[in-house]
Amino acid sequence: MWIFDTCQLGVVLRAVLAVQLLLCLAAAYTSQSVEQWLLQAAWLTSGGLFGSLAWLLLTCAAKRWLQHHAVAVQLGLGIALGAGCSLASSAILAFTSDLPPPHWWANMLTGGILAAGIMGWLLLRSHARMPAAATAQLALLQAKIRPHFLFNSLNSAIALVATEPHKAEQLLHDLSDLFRATLAEPRSTIPLREEVELAKRYLDIEQLRFGPRMQVRWNIAPEVLSLPVPPLVLQPLVENAVKHGVEPSETPAHIRISLHRHGKNYATLTVTNTQAGPSAPGLGMALANVRHRLQLLYDMDFQMEQRHKAHAFQVQLRLPFNRTPAVPTAHAHPDH
Repeated sequence: MWIFDTCQLGVVLRAVLAVQLLLCLAAAYTSQSVEQWLLQAAWLTSGGLFGSLAWLLLTCAAKRWLQHHAVAVQLGLGIALGAGCSLASSAILAFTSDLPPPHWWANMLTGGILAAGIMGWLLLRSHARMPAAATAQLALLQAKIRPHFLFNSLNSAIALVATEPHKAEQLLHDLSDLFRATLAEPRSTIPLREEVELAKRYLDIEQLRFGPRMQVRWNIAPEVLSLPVPPLVLQPLVENAVKHGVEPSETPAHIRISLHRHGKNYATLTVTNTQAGPSAPGLGMALANVRHRLQLLYDMDFQMEQRHKAHAFQVQLRLPFNRTPAVPTAHAHPDH
């Protein structure tokens, strides 16, 4: 188990703000005026900010090594590192003003306590996510097996049995694989390659329903197929494109799915569908659920954008390429 999740921007910002708040409160106890308080807070910040950032940077840099140790070992090393960084902060403060020996010990103890507090918060946060993920997983199981989708798919299979039995057989195989993936034991991540295959099976089923009314184009960069992603993060976006782009349209509708590398550290997943008119009621529910799930997994280290273009709607996800979620995932709701 890895509790040093200090590489996330959100964790860094919250930790720095918490330390800064404590420094400002400490300055208030030794100040006689607002001006003196500001000067004292600035002096403490000159050392405290360095120590905080040093601890966050070092724990982030050592994450691959630390995650192979027990939680107790990680806590002990984190506290010791916090005390060491506080000593470095004390050295900076002593360089600009006289710092009595007791203050060195007090700063070292405070640094260890703050490090323990941050790690305790990270540990509690990781445990708190698990029940939420399980609840969302249950919501998926209730929402994903939609009677109308199953009814339409089976009707398509029945209609094809007499005329094109091989297509009917393939449809039932695709439907079986789709629901097997939905009901499978949840995993924290899967390769994007599996998400693509699942989305393709879903589109194969819908292609039999809509025929030439649905036209799909894929644009995939091979290097992103190994990207670890939360299960069922792409398929709900594709399903929304079908529901709100193809179903209401009386003319051929287009769906474009693009998967590309974005710089060195991110990958982009883009789903674009044409729109013949206003979206059906409920637009945005699935997108909100996907956003909420990604926020639980990646905190601030992701982007999700929605764009309304001329007769088209686009959703784009930007996910970190070199970092994987550390908690069990919950799946997104399939409806907008």
